[in-house]
Amino acid sequence: MGTEQSIERTTASQITAKKASAKIVCLTAYDYPSALVCDAAGVDLVLVGDSLGNVVHGEATTLRVTMDDMLYHTRIVDRALKRAMLVGDMPFLSFSLGETEAVRNAGKFVACGAQGVKLEWQPGIERVVKAIADAGIPVMGHLGLTPQAIHRIGGYKVQGRDAAQAELMLREAGRIERAGAFAIVLELVPAELARRVTEAVKIPTIGIGAGPHTDGQILVFHDMLGLVPGKKLKHVKRYLDGFEAMAKAVGEYAREVREGGFPGSEHGFS
Repeated sequence: MGTEQSIERTTASQITAKKASAKIVCLTAYDYPSALVCDAAGVDLVLVGDSLGNVVHGEATTLRVTMDDMLYHTRIVDRALKRAMLVGDMPFLSFSLGETEAVRNAGKFVACGAQGVKLEWQPGIERVVKAIADAGIPVMGHLGLTPQAIHRIGGYKVQGRDAAQAELMLREAGRIERAGAFAIVLELVPAELARRVTEAVKIPTIGIGAGPHTDGQILVFHDMLGLVPGKKLKHVKRYLDGFEAMAKAVGEYAREVREGGFPGSEHGFS
């Protein structure tokens, strides 16, 4: 699918080549309109994140997101992109049951238009990264806060604040790089640790709540546009109060319908 599109799109090797030379701009997208916006705005990499469980499905965690969910949304986003690289987020348990199953599931993302997949860290993840990369599928790692391990972590909180955690993260970043990953997401990591990781690896780091020293940044589309009301996240800058803007527009529509202002003669047919 999308053969003509994929020729023009940013590739994993192009993303890797931006290391320390140009900041990499990443955003999540989950549907056709949001992907169109990302592509038109010049985003380098679009991630179909399992965060769709939170901002699209209304779940408290990402753990109920399935492979079918992810493939459905990946297929839709693929239709919109012409230049941005498309990466699919492998959901809970889709890569934990052995390398063969992981490669098979990664291949399903590629069949839906993805040019790579993202895997959250877990013990022994480098074996899975290597297996998928050896199959010819670009892999993005994910360190720091890993939402699929939320029950083990004990909540959504900054990771790597103590020396042992920090050293583990540095070691795992090196292992993920050596296994063949083309980039690593660092989520909710102290800025100084993110800087150390960024300097320690030759592949780009993409930060989310990890300070300014990473090679690129990623945010959740709905968070940075303020599309979901509720608690504001410290690591997110809202570039638009989207929920209020849309609620105001819908309210105006409702008022005009009730008062007879819409539809007008210009909206009808003779």
